[in-house]
Amino acid sequence: MPKGIPNNRYTPEFKKRVVEAVIQDGLSYQEVARIYEVQGHDRIQSWERIYLEEGPEGLAVERRGRGSTGRPKKLPSKVEEDLLAEVQRLRAENAYLKNLQALVLEEERRQRKKRR
Repeated sequence: MPKGIPNNRYTPEFKKRVVEAVIQDGLSYQEVARIYEVQGHDRIQSWERIYLEEGPEGLAVERRGRGSTGRPKKLPSKVEEDLLAEVQRLRAENAYLKNLQALVLEEERRQRKKRR
């Protein structure tokens, strides 16, 4: 960013006013950028896209910087509880099957001893 030009942050109300001027008044992006002193018409285009897709409250979301791709989103607590319960049930079932297999093998070993 060149020296001397401040980093303007536009309020959601200002963005809404600008986008509604484009939509309702039928002005071009360049005209609205000149009237409201916004740097670049592409910024107004992106505000309009957000306004049409997400509504006026979408303009209040901070979108600067890179998107996060690192840590996964947290699951809802109900889903997390269900998954933990299922893991516990599967661990118990696995332990039961291991014990059952050990008992069956022990019984087979005893049967072979009796035959000899």
